[in-house]
Amino acid sequence: MKILVYGAGAIGGYIGARLSQNGQDVTLVVREVNAEAINAYGLTVIEKGSETVAHPNTVSSIPQAFSNNEEYDLIILGMKSYDLFSALDPLIAFCPNPKQILTTQNGIGIENKLVEQFGPDKIIAGSVTLPISKETSSRLKVEKEGGLALAPTTPKQSIKEWARLFKKSNISTSSFKNFESMKWSKALLNIVGNASSAILNRSPKAIYNSEIMFDLEIRMLKEMLKVMEAKKLSVVDLPGYPAKNLSFGVRRMPRGLLKPILSNVVSNGRGDKMPSFHIDLNQGKGKSEVLYHNAAIAKAGQKLNISTPVNAALASVLIKIIRQELDWREFNGRPKRLLAEVKKFE
Repeated sequence: MKILVYGAGAIGGYIGARLSQNGQDVTLVVREVNAEAINAYGLTVIEKGSETVAHPNTVSSIPQAFSNNEEYDLIILGMKSYDLFSALDPLIAFCPNPKQILTTQNGIGIENKLVEQFGPDKIIAGSVTLPISKETSSRLKVEKEGGLALAPTTPKQSIKEWARLFKKSNISTSSFKNFESMKWSKALLNIVGNASSAILNRSPKAIYNSEIMFDLEIRMLKEMLKVMEAKKLSVVDLPGYPAKNLSFGVRRMPRGLLKPILSNVVSNGRGDKMPSFHIDLNQGKGKSEVLYHNAAIAKAGQKLNISTPVNAALASVLIKIIRQELDWREFNGRPKRLLAEVKKFE
């Protein structure tokens, strides 16, 4: 099978490597310097204490990927959510009618826009729960167990063939019927200690040790669960990520019992590691996936007439910090300053 991985960073590189090792004809679209390293040394995957090396094809642009009028059975989109839609322009120009596209992006609403562009039968929704780091341009390390979740974007679409392909490629794969339940459940996990950590410039562990911030985090999660309930979306467990347990705890457990349990989970899961929103802010990227998480939750809540002040405030403050409309230093380790912004949305 001929497969193109467009935006082959850590996630796309891992999936591409595993497919290549399974005998698929894989082409990675990567930066030129990464292509040179992969061509020279292969693409090494370190997982569960063992190392394997794949030798996929590499190109550094979409025009190169389609230079000989190639046709791909599957195109995997591996870039960040905020880079996806600008990256689509060259793909549409060189491949206006793809056979099949798989998303791997975090966030809400990604698939809907792709369905509008290419049609519902062409888009498979994917969620990746494998935390993968890049040791070098050609070495990837899986840090924790997880896998790939797949769901059709239309009820008539069959994804059995693709689930079998990834399973045969030694990628733990689960299938779901409702792609929105799958994507919202992944977002529920993604937002834990993410925007608040970026805004306050503190680790998730420190966030959950703060009484003020713990209460805000729980309010944030309850807002999301209320929107999901109104949309009739079930919380589902993803590979390695028990989203149902999180949902149950937030909804049913008393604060005195929930705080030590959830704080311990966050500390063990993320600890002092900074989450993605903080990394992007600290690196001055000028963009954030908060638009596809807290902002998307607030937008959905507004349509359903459901109040989401915490999600709305987190998204607004982080976006304004990125645009330098607010001074990041004002929020540095100051939960009360963030709480004051939340109150403006109540």
